[in-house]
Amino acid sequence: MPHTQADAAATGTGVRSRPRAALPALCATQITSWGIVYYAFPVLLPRLTADTGWSTNAATAAFSLALLVSALAGIPIGRILDRRGPRAVMTAGSVLGTLALLVIATAPNLAVFTLGWVLAGLTMAATFYPPAFAALTRWWGPDRIRALTIVTLAGGLASTVFAPLTAALAEHLSWRATYVALALILAAVTIPAHALALRAPWPPAPPSPPSTDRTPVARSRPFLLLAVAFTLSGFAMYAVVMGVIPLLTERGASATTAAWALGLGGAGQTLGRTLYAGLSTRTSVTTRTVVLIALGGATSAAFALVPGPMPLLITLAVIAGVVRGNLTLLQATAVADRWGTTHYGRLSGLLGAPAHIAGALAPWAGAALAGPLGGYPHLFAALASLSVVAACLALGTSKAGSTQTEIQHRS
Repeated sequence: MPHTQADAAATGTGVRSRPRAALPALCATQITSWGIVYYAFPVLLPRLTADTGWSTNAATAAFSLALLVSALAGIPIGRILDRRGPRAVMTAGSVLGTLALLVIATAPNLAVFTLGWVLAGLTMAATFYPPAFAALTRWWGPDRIRALTIVTLAGGLASTVFAPLTAALAEHLSWRATYVALALILAAVTIPAHALALRAPWPPAPPSPPSTDRTPVARSRPFLLLAVAFTLSGFAMYAVVMGVIPLLTERGASATTAAWALGLGGAGQTLGRTLYAGLSTRTSVTTRTVVLIALGGATSAAFALVPGPMPLLITLAVIAGVVRGNLTLLQATAVADRWGTTHYGRLSGLLGAPAHIAGALAPWAGAALAGPLGGYPHLFAALASLSVVAACLALGTSKAGSTQTEIQHRS
C-alpha cells in the first residue's frame, strides 16, 4: 500500500525523520518501569507486611489504588500526548516515579505508604504502555504494528528481569532499602532515556477520516460498545490470570507447579505478540476483535471443564497466554484501526480507562466470587460467559472499522 504525503508528515517519515533512538529507548524503559513500579511489589509484599505489621489486604489496597489512579489519569494524559508528544510526559513520569518509590520506601505509616502509591499511579499513566503506544502510533504510522510488537515483546520481559533482581536485592537489604535501590535504577535508566531519545519533532496529527456521522467518536455506538466489550474481556482476563494458581492447586498441583504454569503462560503471551502482525494482515479489525475475545472465553471454559492431567492444564495456560498477548496488541491498535490516529491519545485513554479499572478490581472480585460460586472451576465458567457477552458486543463495532478500512484500501 503506497504511503501518501499526509502519511509521511504524520508518521515521521519523509520530511520529518523517525526518531531512531525512540524504539530501543522505549523497550528499555518499558522493561524497567513495569519491572520496578509494578512487578517488584508482589515480590516485596511478604517482607513489607512482616516488617510493618500492615495487613496484606491493606497494602494490596494501596497498590490497587495506584492502578485505579492510573486508569483515570490516562484520559487527561492522553490529551496532552496528542498535543505535545511523549517527551515531557514520560520524562516527568519517570521523575515522579523515582519520588513515589522513595516515598513508599520511607513511609512511616500506612497513610504515607498509600500516598506513595497514588503518585505511583500517576507514574504508571505517564510511563507504561499507553504513552509509549501513542508515541509509536504517531511516529511509525502505517508501520506501527511492528513497532508496537517490539515494545510489547520487551515489556513482556519485565517480570523475567526484575522479579529475580528484586528478590536478590531483598536477600541482602530490607524491603525499604530495596525500594531505594530500585528507585535509583528507575531514575538512571528511564529519565535520560525519555529526555534524550524522544526529542524528535512531534508530527502534526493527520486529518480525521471522512465520515457522514456527526456524532463525536467517544459518544458513538461503536466506541461505547467496544469500551464495554474490552471492559468485560479485561475483567475476565485479569481474574483468570490471578485465578490460575488457586485453580491448579484445587486440582492437585503443588504451589511450585502452579507457579510454573503461570510463568509459562507469560511465555505464551510473548509468543502471542509475535503472531499479531500476521493476524492483522489476514483479518478485518472487527473479525479479529471478536475472534480473540471469544478465544479468551474458550480458554477460560477449557480451564473450567478440563480436570487434568496437569500437563494438559499447563498447555492450556500457555494457550491462554498466547491469546492474552494478542489481546494486548488488539487494544493498542483498536483506535488507530477504526478511527485513525488524529486523537489517538485521548481516545485510547477513554477506551482503556474502564478496562483498566476492571483489571484493578478483578483480582479481588474473582477471589470473592470463587467461594459463593462453588470454587474456581465455576468462577472460570462464569468468566467464560462474560467473554462470550463481550465478543457479541464487539460485533456491533463493525461499522467503525469499515470507513478506516476503505480509506486504507484507497491509499
